[in-house]
Amino acid sequence: MKTALQEMTQYWRLYLLTLVLGVGGSLQYGVQVSIMASPAEHVQSFVNQTWLGRYDIPVGESTNTLIWSFIVSIFSLGGWAGAVHSGSLPVKYGRKKALLFNNVVAIVAAVFMIMSRTAKSFEMILIGRFLYGYNVGLGLSVHLMYVGESSPKKLRGFLTLTCSIFIGLGKLLGQVVGIKELMGTEDMWPYLLAVSGLPAILQFVSLLFFPEAPRYLYIDKGDEDGCKKALHWLWQEDDLKLELEDMMKEREKAQGEKAKTVLDVLKSRCVRWQLLALAIPCAGVQFCGINALYFYAFDIFRESGVEENKMHYLSLGIGATELITVIICAFVIDRAGRKKLMGFGYLMMGVIMSVLIVMLTIKDMYTWVPYFNIALIFSVICVYGLGPSGVSMCLPADLFLQAWRPSAYVVSGTINWLSLFVIGMLFPYIVEGLGQFCFLIFVAYCIFSAAFMLYFIPETKGKTMVEITEDFNKLNFKNRGTEIEKGDFVLATKF
Repeated sequence: MKTALQEMTQYWRLYLLTLVLGVGGSLQYGVQVSIMASPAEHVQSFVNQTWLGRYDIPVGESTNTLIWSFIVSIFSLGGWAGAVHSGSLPVKYGRKKALLFNNVVAIVAAVFMIMSRTAKSFEMILIGRFLYGYNVGLGLSVHLMYVGESSPKKLRGFLTLTCSIFIGLGKLLGQVVGIKELMGTEDMWPYLLAVSGLPAILQFVSLLFFPEAPRYLYIDKGDEDGCKKALHWLWQEDDLKLELEDMMKEREKAQGEKAKTVLDVLKSRCVRWQLLALAIPCAGVQFCGINALYFYAFDIFRESGVEENKMHYLSLGIGATELITVIICAFVIDRAGRKKLMGFGYLMMGVIMSVLIVMLTIKDMYTWVPYFNIALIFSVICVYGLGPSGVSMCLPADLFLQAWRPSAYVVSGTINWLSLFVIGMLFPYIVEGLGQFCFLIFVAYCIFSAAFMLYFIPETKGKTMVEITEDFNKLNFKNRGTEIEKGDFVLATKF
């Protein structure tokens, strides 16, 4: 038996690849989600100055608010476009080339941001935000594909979950660089918005020294020698028999089959329950209420007597809490399992938010309630990081075989990005209409997802892709015995 230190030494190149993928992949999502809060005042002032210079009148308050809302929300539309292309670009050109192209998109976006003030064009900020969204939408999906298809079965859960770790790290990084002591000033805001160009340059240069994803080489391209070389280089292991046999099973069953499209994923019975597991607890994670908590946190801090100039530093504490708990999740997920962590995580979030609704209702009755509410917010963040946040990134890599994975990520990305766009546009109106009772929507989603996950979805830890598919086939074809539509059961993607 190898010790943990021996395994770490053996797979150090794989860990380095994971780091490179994270820096240019999910880290970008975290940065872009959190970084816009700091320069909001400066960007809106720039829009007003630009408008005044063009039309000799200041921009109306409603128009300025609309432009700012569109600057924020167009990121989600770009993310959706990137997610849609994640079903074709990484299949046709490979995971590595898709990411290299994606980094160029982020670098171009950064140039637009830097030049926007010089060109006196807020439209360049809009274009830059859309390109950043595209970069994140494509990068998130390909990041998960690449790391999942490069990892041994025993490390797949841990390494795919690092996607959530980098998201948490990105959120914290965006908050840190946005403070006034660093780049959150009127002079520095264009450079703050362009900061995502640096991780893109780093990944572009670093990725040139790494091989293509081994499973993509063998199953999609039929390059057995290239696959062996990639596995040997990444794993530093000579005995690859079991891994190659698993890939061979997938490839043999895929011979002569057509490529699977998004429509195939939506219609085919043989992936019906995988699709439900992808859509409800994973892609729909935006409806768990985490963004609402971030929104309400400042009000609760204010009611507890926290000074306005200290709010930003408390938000760093929330970001750090999420990051720490996701890191802990990475070390326990292969012991506790995806099903328990996500199922019970959603259940606990639902219970804690129910208590929070009651406490927000009676906040004026007792002086201790606002402080208790702060504890509840941090509790939800902890549970979210330990369960749904990490598993929602890890589980999709387990659910689909090679043929279905790219199109499945398109479906997942579409649900994720469109729900983020809808919540971003409608949430202020929901808060205005329902107040603290807006959390009831999120409580309902959490309880439903917990029940669905715990009651229906099989555990995937420690299983090969084929074994997981066989478990889901018991749900997909439970009324048809062992008869399976072999025409639908495809394991590789072909163009």
